[in-house]
Amino acid sequence: MSTRSDLLNTAELLLRTKGYAAFSYADLADEIGIKKASIHHHFPTKEGLGIAVIESYLFRFTKNLESINEESSDIVVRLKEFSALFVDSSKNGMLPLCGALAAELSALPDSLKELTKKFFEIHIEWLESNLAIGQSEKIIKADLNPKEIARAILSLLEGSSFVSWALNDKVVDQSWFNLILQNIIVS
Repeated sequence: MSTRSDLLNTAELLLRTKGYAAFSYADLADEIGIKKASIHHHFPTKEGLGIAVIESYLFRFTKNLESINEESSDIVVRLKEFSALFVDSSKNGMLPLCGALAAELSALPDSLKELTKKFFEIHIEWLESNLAIGQSEKIIKADLNPKEIARAILSLLEGSSFVSWALNDKVVDQSWFNLILQNIIVS
């Protein structure tokens, strides 16, 4: 891998395990084994590094959501695959990037605040779209508001991730997610 790729990957890990405010270029240099000046060559500012990390992650995340949609037409399978993204983060000892950023929103530069908001909007729009498709296919109950259910699912998964993080669990408790599924699916 290139130094730039190493920097992006390591910075993402630090964002998801320490937080934006808690890591420095010195931490990054120590992790990779380079000098801080080399980091500044690639990313003159921490904000620029943060933008690059989030944009890279958003690209991969969006592709992941597209893959979920392409691999299955079953809405319930899609929702479970979405949920699995949060489980994978916990198994790897990391917070979801959007949650980690949101937890520090007041400490983030405006550009990162905007990207964090965009990140959550992507989650909600994907969930809402799939829930609406599920309603049109009579799989999801018709009397539910897809936007409200999308926010509830996202809130539950993000919150579960933080609870697992605080308890040092390696798995997000899926029982509440399964309960939501049971209550939104047409019997």
